[in-house]
Amino acid sequence: MSLEASSVLAPSQKTSLSSLLASRAGKRPREHLSGEELQEAAIQLLNSNQNLSDLLLEVGQHSPKFGKVDHYWDSGERDAFDHRPDPVQKTGASFLLSELKRQSQELGVPVGVLSVKVVLERVLELTTERDEDHVLLTSAQRAQLCVLLQSTRELLSLGTFSPRLLWQEYWKAQPKLEVIYHLHAENILALEDLFESNDDVGSWLVKKFQALCGLLPSQEEEELTKQKILSTVMCALVRGGFEEAQDTASSSRRFPQRCCSVLDNMLSWLLDSLSSSQGPQEQEEGKAAAMAWVGVFEACVSHASVLGQALRRFSTRSLTHILTHCPRLKVSDAIAMQNNWTFAKTNPLLTSLFCKLCVLFSMEELLSHLQQVLETHEVNWQHVLSCLSTLLVYHSDGQPCLKEMLSRLLSLAFEAYDLESMITAFLLARQGALEGSALFPSYSDWFKLAFGGASGYHGNSKKSLVFLLKFLSDLVPFDPPQYLKVHILHPPYVPAKHRALLQEYVSLAKTRLADLKVSVEEMGLYEDVTGAAPTVQPQHQAQQDVEKAISLFESTGKISAMVMEASIFRRPYFLSRFLPALLTPRVLPVKADARMNFIEALRRADKIPSAVYSSYTDSCHSESQRQQCGVVRPLEGSEAVLAVLRSQLQELRRLLSSGANHGDVSAQLARISDTLSGASPEPPEEAVGHHVIQLQTGTLCSNELQTRLVNALLRGFCQCLLDASKANPPNRQGTWAAQFVKLLLGHRRLLTSLLHRLWDLLPQQGPSLGAAHVLGLAALLVQLHAAGPLCPMVQLPSSSPTTSSSPSSSSLDPCAPLPVSEALNAALLSHTSDHMNFSLRFCVAAVSYGLCSSHPEGVQQCIPSGLYKKLVYLVPRLVPEARAEGGCKGRGQPEHLQPGGGVEEPGVWSRLTDPTVTLTASVLELWRYGPFRSLQKLPAYQLSFPEWLALELRVQRSQDALSDPQRQEYEQWACEQLYLPTALGQGGCGGDVQSACTHILNAIMDMSTRPQSWLSPVHSVPLTDTCLPDVLSRLQEMVCELQMTLRFQSSGRADGHFLFDVVAGRCSKSPDSQDLGSELSLQQTLHTWNRVTLALPALSLIPVKTEGAKRSLDCQPLIEHVNLYQRKVCSPAGLLPYPLTAHFLRGIVGASMCCERPAASINRAVSQISQQCPLLLASAGHWWGHLSPVLGSQWNRGSDGDFLPEKLQQLADCHSWACRWVSSSTGQSEVPFAPALLLAACLHQQWTSGLDISPRSSPERLAQLQQHHRPVLVFLLFFCMSDLLTAYLGPQGAESVKQAQQQCCDILTLLVDSADWLHLFHSQSTEQNQYQCATIISTEENNRLMPLAFYSLVPSLDAAVLNSAVSAPRFLYTAVLSYCKLLQLFLDGETPKPRPVSPPQQMDVSQVLSRAQQVLLKIIILSSPGCLTHTQRTELEELCGELDPEVAATLSMQLSPPDLSQEMDFL
Repeated sequence: MSLEASSVLAPSQKTSLSSLLASRAGKRPREHLSGEELQEAAIQLLNSNQNLSDLLLEVGQHSPKFGKVDHYWDSGERDAFDHRPDPVQKTGASFLLSELKRQSQELGVPVGVLSVKVVLERVLELTTERDEDHVLLTSAQRAQLCVLLQSTRELLSLGTFSPRLLWQEYWKAQPKLEVIYHLHAENILALEDLFESNDDVGSWLVKKFQALCGLLPSQEEEELTKQKILSTVMCALVRGGFEEAQDTASSSRRFPQRCCSVLDNMLSWLLDSLSSSQGPQEQEEGKAAAMAWVGVFEACVSHASVLGQALRRFSTRSLTHILTHCPRLKVSDAIAMQNNWTFAKTNPLLTSLFCKLCVLFSMEELLSHLQQVLETHEVNWQHVLSCLSTLLVYHSDGQPCLKEMLSRLLSLAFEAYDLESMITAFLLARQGALEGSALFPSYSDWFKLAFGGASGYHGNSKKSLVFLLKFLSDLVPFDPPQYLKVHILHPPYVPAKHRALLQEYVSLAKTRLADLKVSVEEMGLYEDVTGAAPTVQPQHQAQQDVEKAISLFESTGKISAMVMEASIFRRPYFLSRFLPALLTPRVLPVKADARMNFIEALRRADKIPSAVYSSYTDSCHSESQRQQCGVVRPLEGSEAVLAVLRSQLQELRRLLSSGANHGDVSAQLARISDTLSGASPEPPEEAVGHHVIQLQTGTLCSNELQTRLVNALLRGFCQCLLDASKANPPNRQGTWAAQFVKLLLGHRRLLTSLLHRLWDLLPQQGPSLGAAHVLGLAALLVQLHAAGPLCPMVQLPSSSPTTSSSPSSSSLDPCAPLPVSEALNAALLSHTSDHMNFSLRFCVAAVSYGLCSSHPEGVQQCIPSGLYKKLVYLVPRLVPEARAEGGCKGRGQPEHLQPGGGVEEPGVWSRLTDPTVTLTASVLELWRYGPFRSLQKLPAYQLSFPEWLALELRVQRSQDALSDPQRQEYEQWACEQLYLPTALGQGGCGGDVQSACTHILNAIMDMSTRPQSWLSPVHSVPLTDTCLPDVLSRLQEMVCELQMTLRFQSSGRADGHFLFDVVAGRCSKSPDSQDLGSELSLQQTLHTWNRVTLALPALSLIPVKTEGAKRSLDCQPLIEHVNLYQRKVCSPAGLLPYPLTAHFLRGIVGASMCCERPAASINRAVSQISQQCPLLLASAGHWWGHLSPVLGSQWNRGSDGDFLPEKLQQLADCHSWACRWVSSSTGQSEVPFAPALLLAACLHQQWTSGLDISPRSSPERLAQLQQHHRPVLVFLLFFCMSDLLTAYLGPQGAESVKQAQQQCCDILTLLVDSADWLHLFHSQSTEQNQYQCATIISTEENNRLMPLAFYSLVPSLDAAVLNSAVSAPRFLYTAVLSYCKLLQLFLDGETPKPRPVSPPQQMDVSQVLSRAQQVLLKIIILSSPGCLTHTQRTELEELCGELDPEVAATLSMQLSPPDLSQEMDFL
């Protein structure tokens, strides 16, 4: 019996326990055997009963790889076993081999055949226990199979196993892909062996791949197994198909071909599944299968086992296959369907496939290969154009490379007249334009650039022109309407002699548009003809036209010219499309909005029929009632658009938080851009015509959808920044933020709405914003600044949209447009405590983000200078600890920079985003940061002293973050410690106190003359609640210090009249008398200067000069100032205000105390004033009643009670004489020795203010002066005429005019027989006389109006007095000259006009003109012919000939000498 049989029967034999014990007790003692003897004994024992299949598993269990199945997924191939000297393993393998040999001898078959048979039987046994249709094995099957393959590997290593024989036998039994994968992974069966054995292996492998891709695993282990099988086998195929083989045999050449065939078939299956039209369930299953195979490409590209060159060859072949797959579409189909092949509309799996295949190549290589494929193959145009869109989205240098390629194609096309190159260029250019202006110029821009000028590609010959027009004509039957419109509205350049050729094409294109029921004449006013958007419905286009027209009306205040033209030349469209879209019924707002104002403007222009307007108002009323009843019309489609946008922004957040690559983020942003293009279509730039965005205060966007889109975008950007910052600092976040801003810049309407939203949000809701919003909005502002010239300029609300936008004017013209960052910086207020804290948070976030996201050499492009300066202002003010650093001019510890720029963590950004760190700590961290402080060295980032003053003066004291003592301490630190010692080149004063005083004075005047009118009333600072008192206190301190310094100077001239230099510099340009705005500006400037000067010590106005050991007063600056400027703003004319007069004289008296002889110094000063400054002298005489106690007290304090100086006593004597003259019943009083002007001024003051003087007594009293003091009467007449003109200009009424006329007539009656008084009406005469000073006293306006005073008085004279006046010298000349000037005043509109709200007795000066001609004609008749010289008569006749021919004729007839020619003839 065999050993096997005995072993089977042994268990059935019965043996007693005693016999067993007896036999055991009788055994021999155990012998010590060697290892070889033990091994042989074990083999003999095992041979007694064994099963080869189980033996294979038993041997495999002792393999070092057993139980480590996961190692199979770590790589596509495995190395040979690390055979360690394991006795058990060695024994098992030896036994397995001996058993195979033994049985092979018994069966008469080779050992290799038997081993294959045993292994195959076991494999089939393991894999057929489950449904044969199932693609993957179970976990138990997979584990047993792995053990089995370990034993097989042992047999292979012993040379007793044939892999090829195994595959041949296994092929007959319907093999499974996972088994093949394991055989390949264990290096048992090579991929080449599979293909060599049978030609059908390739098709079988394709089917198995497809089945595996379509599998939807229910467990994670199955999903991992699926991915590993696909990626491992595919990598093996790529290596076999694209790595260069050393063997050149025919069999070796067939193997790569078969690998490529499998890959091509799978790629074709993938493309077919992406383009197939199936039911929803089938589409979902096909999408999952396609997604699985697309994912394999990424694994293959990143797999280390595939060489780089093989990957490039594989990617090139695959890309070519995709571009040429199923080229069913013709070029005409591509032209018509191109709008549907943009990136956003392409299957995401296809764009993902393009990205994975193109990742190894540059943009130049990809476009070169694309051009090569287009030239050598029939292509699938949908795939070609979709691939181009993907490249533009994912490659930052896509635009310049595509432009270069198009240039090559067009050059080749016109050199060889190649239609293929021509159509390729047009299709590629249109595809680029479809992706938006952020990625490629619009089609109209490209077409104009290529063919719009004489230097275009077609401009070298008539043949080229004919070729282009023939090509465009061939496109007409297939071109979409928007491209035909581009060709019509922006035709190619054609010389005049060939215009007929162009007209033929235009006619053909218009005919095609008519066939499509699209007419150029019925186009929208602002229709998008760029080719970047499909044709919209007429009603939708009309709605877009209405919104654009309202926007232009809102920014310019005028009806657009295109609307006015359409109302005349395109009336059918205007009435049937535009007006219905404009007059859509709605609930009218309480306060008229832009739409209502636009409708009202059209109605006033008679562009809206009355019946249509009445119907509109009725419908609006009905709509209001409907809404009150609860019936509200929903916004059609708006919710859907917002939902799509929000989901896309949410996906963008997910990508940023997960660290997605640049391409995926760019693709998502492209989808967002496509959504925005559909929700808010852009008008063509040609129709807009504005590169400046006009901001409006307090206006809301009329489009509710646009407002909601803007809110969603702002919220999404803030959330994306927060999520991205949680993972990485700004310098490691990539360029997503810059791309987001570039996306916004491509949608001008949304950008305008977004800027308006920020303009309202920052000042109104800024203090209530959370940290996430502040970080996000600050980063957005930085990115807008970094966009540079791509951003439009912004016009602040206070200025006109027509202001020049040149860069040079921005720094000079306060109304010039500003960059976006500087405009929004103006919305960051620092007036109150809340706004200061918000501005501090915002500026810290913006500057930190800019520093952390920029390269060291590009910091200026990322940090707006305005934000930096505002931060430099706020930090020392709100954080006293920062003042110890010496402002921003100290030294900080520099932090390390990353190689790509930005702050190394931890740094300013980490502290800013850490919720546990306080704002003060973050501010100080940034304040001490080296790169931040180094910016202060750049002039653009230096906060100068004038800029600091402007900010400080705008602070609202009642709501300041600092108390009064704290503010005083801060301002003293800033002025004395920060800016006073700082060099001039760094924005300081260079240690010059006078320079600091000048800056403060200029800042105070700027605050009054340049109010921020763009601020809403809620946020504007009342002029009564500014920090002006505090800053003025600092000015007083510095002026006092300056005066103390000048007082102790031993020699030289004390240049202490800087106050006059300041106002002279601001008023150096004398205002045009015709320009009312310039005059008002001058008045405001001088009034502000006067208020500031009155707050300063009077002593500072009068310099004291030292000549040797003698000190004297320098009054020349004061005299020049009064004569040049103060006299222009006097009200009433010819009289300085009392406070200013007193201040000037107090300054003279006070400064004289610094001289050796104060009284003599005062006398010299007043004498100089009497000769050179008559206005100050007259004002001193007028106000002496109020000045006397002030100056007397000051003199007594400084001179220990000495008598008044002579000249001051003279003023007192003149005043006393005038009082006596008025109070005396006869008016007789001794006239003091003084200038006539001073006497007249004192007398005028007492006479006009004396209410107890009888009108009848005035002539008698005046007659007493007429004999010996005629100049006094002449100057008194001048002052009274000034009162008369003041009465005309003011609202006093006819009574004041009548009273002033009576006073003038009383004086004129006494002076009429002399010519002295006539000098008052010759202000421009060069003749020297003592009355010329009257011109210096009066204002320019009064000097111009002196003819009005002349003809207000002369007609009122009695006939006898008038006859006496006519006989006076130069009277007729003065009368005619004054009449001509008066007539010219009326013609120029410079005479005083009656006020709308005035007393009924208001004098009408127009009556003066009608009486003037009558009086003048009477005067001419009464005058003798010899009263005028020949020169005077000729001059007057020429003047009157142009203005009043009747007067000229009368002059000629009455005053011409008699003609004696007739008498001579008679004789």
